[in-house]
Amino acid sequence: MRLIILGAPGAGKGTQASSISAKYNVPHISTGDIFRQNIKDGTELGKKAKACMDKGELVPDDLTCDLLFDRIAKEDAKNGFLLDGFPRNLYQAEKLSENLKATGKKLDLAINVAVDEDILVDRTTGRRVCKNCGATYHIRYNKPKQDSICDVCVHELVQRDDDKEETVVNRIKVYNDSTKPLLDYYKKENILVDIDGQQDIDKVFSDISKAIESVE
Repeated sequence: MRLIILGAPGAGKGTQASSISAKYNVPHISTGDIFRQNIKDGTELGKKAKACMDKGELVPDDLTCDLLFDRIAKEDAKNGFLLDGFPRNLYQAEKLSENLKATGKKLDLAINVAVDEDILVDRTTGRRVCKNCGATYHIRYNKPKQDSICDVCVHELVQRDDDKEETVVNRIKVYNDSTKPLLDYYKKENILVDIDGQQDIDKVFSDISKAIESVE
């Protein structure tokens, strides 16, 4: 299966992506991981990506595509993959389709984990992280035993800057602006499935599994 998963910050797509990868035995491929691995390995593509990132710039679309296409050509992705964080825009989506078509392949499904904006803001702004060990909590859904103290190492819990409301609202707006054309594109391709991400985590995964198995 060749899949992509879409979802705004706080939609829980990372959790679902891990479950999909494990159940269907396909590599979970994220652009962030690809950038880090290529930079670590010192590849030519990695050096180009690092030069952009060091200047605080976004990695250009064509370079991002080259890195991604290099990754999905590897042996472990020959029979399928789950893309997370790619494509980010219509140009990348079209390039991905062209790349797959050139090798006689195609995407099977675009999974959109949909969650209302107010719930996304609540989920994300309520997150607290341990400064010492990185353990994650939520002030309503996953409270620590002691207020603002980590259960694991008894250090202080903090709210990350990118989890503050103003930042979260902006991240969601940026995501929505870039993703709307993607949803339209995959809808036209007849491979888009919308999943209600406001349900229990297990129910969300059950719905995703049914969608995947309906096209196998």
